[in-house]
Parts: sequence; structure tokens; C-alpha cells
Amino acid sequence: MTHKDKGHFEIEDPGAVLIVRADGGPHALFGLEIANELEEFVDRIDHDPNVHAVVITGAHPTRFISHADVRWLQQGGAATPSVGERGASAIVRAAEIADRARALHPMVSRTPLEGAVQLDRLHATFLRMNGSGVIFVAALNGSALGLGAEFAWACDLRVMADGDFFIGQPEVLLGIMPGGGGTQRLTRLIGTHRSLVAILEGKPFTPAEALANGAVDEVVPPDEVVARATELAEHFGSRSKGSVAAIKKAVYFGGSKSLSEGLHVERTEFLMADQSKDGQELMLDYMETTDATGELPLYNPDTYARALKSGSVPGRRSTTGR
Repeated sequence: MTHKDKGHFEIEDPGAVLIVRADGGPHALFGLEIANELEEFVDRIDHDPNVHAVVITGAHPTRFISHADVRWLQQGGAATPSVGERGASAIVRAAEIADRARALHPMVSRTPLEGAVQLDRLHATFLRMNGSGVIFVAALNGSALGLGAEFAWACDLRVMADGDFFIGQPEVLLGIMPGGGGTQRLTRLIGTHRSLVAILEGKPFTPAEALANGAVDEVVPPDEVVARATELAEHFGSRSKGSVAAIKKAVYFGGSKSLSEGLHVERTEFLMADQSKDGQELMLDYMETTDATGELPLYNPDTYARALKSGSVPGRRSTTGR
């Protein structure tokens, strides 16, 4: 197989937003190569102060990403010894430790831990997306099942093409279950009961059903998917990258905890944002504008509208260039 057949990213940089086309070969599969490229890509853009938003779409004309490469999943399962729940939990914990200590990777290669480590790394990549100051928008140009859907669930926003397409978790029909976060992220998007029924049945959502259930944010004509996703990426990406990261961490990681634990996450992220260069400059500008005009800027409808469009409250410093 050529590198292209194995899967790779095609990255376009038209300006404010990066556009990534995931090419999973003729069947548009999500395999180990895509997982590795995604990990490297997320790490790189998270450290790049110039990247604020990314649109991810499929290179296949009618598919976002079909689903995971089943051969990858089957071989990983076959290489792992048959164990009970406690044994499986122990393997997962060991894989987490091995993945944190990257020096151990050669030692776990071609062992029962290898598949578990690969899964842990994929989860870590998705979590890195959830805690990043970069806005990720899935432009679902076609259908997505299994890991393709889970990739979309891991993004911050989802725009789906209208038409004879579908998105969902069919793993139960193969005698397995979602492994890329579907039971957790879909549940947080649409609620426990709806998620349970959808995953138990294995029947995907149509675009209209996905929109009605809250599994996607918008449904648009196929030829408008990338353009609309780019508009959303530009809009949300105009916000301070530090603020975006703090808010995403508080919502994604704090929202599933108890109230007291979630508030602890929020306080932690607030303190960091409150001390940031962007936060300090914008708050000082806000106070100066209030003193100069005698009114709170956010109670001026025109100022508020400009703030929503630009991503920050305009003030005396921004208008005078100080």
C-alpha cells in the first residue's frame, strides 16, 4: 500500500483558518496513520500562537471518515489475551503508564499492551483538542460512523451536509462497542437516554435527526459545508486563544464532575485567564473606556455587536492605537 492508501492529512492554509482534509484512502478509513498524523498536528498547532481555528473535513467525496480500520481493531483485540473486567482494567492502566513514559514505547511494541497504548494515545489526542485554545470545527461533507463520528464528537462544532448521509455508532453490530469516546462524548452532547438507545441499536442519525438531537450544530447543502464551517471557525477563532483554552477546559473537564469539583476547575482556569496578558489589557481598556464615556461599553448595543464580531470589546486603546 502507498502512503496515501494508508491515510494522511492534506492541509490548506488560506489565511485565518487551517483546512485539513483527512484522506483515509479509497474507503476513507481512520487507521493508525491518521491517528499518528492527528497527534502530531494537534501538538504543533496548539503551540503555534498564529493558529486559532481549524476546519476538518474528508477527502472522500461523500464521506467525512467512514469508520475505524476494522483490521486495526481486530488485530489489536486478537493480540490481547482474554481477560475479565479486572484484567482489562489493569491492562488499560498499564497502557496509560506506558504511554506517559514514551521511552517505554519500543518495549510495548508487538506486545498485548500495544493496542491499549494506541487507544490511550488517541484518547489523549482528542482530550488535547478539548483543552486546546484552537477551535476545531468538523465539516462533515458526508457520512461518518464509529471512529469517524467520534472524531467529529471530539471537535468543538459540527456542520453536516444535508442529503443521503448519516452519522452514528454501529459498533454493537460488530459485537464490540465504541472505543474512541463515543459513549462519553455523544452522551454529553445529546443526553444519556438518547445516546444509550442510539448506541445499543447501532442505527445512525440522518442529518435532520442529528441536528434535532444536538449531535451536530448545523445542516447545510453539501457544497456549503466547508465554507460554513470556515465561517464558524473564523468567528469563534477570533476570541483570545488563552480564553478559549480556559473555557474549553472548564466546560469539557469540569462539566462532568461534581459541582464542587467543577467549580474548582473553573476557579483554576479563571485565575490563569485573569492574569494573562490579553485579559489584563482588555480589562484595563474596558475600564478606561468606561471612565472616558461614562457608560459601560457592553451596555452600548453597537459596541456589543462589534465585540461579538471582532472577538473582543473595542475600547479607547484599540481605537487610538495605544
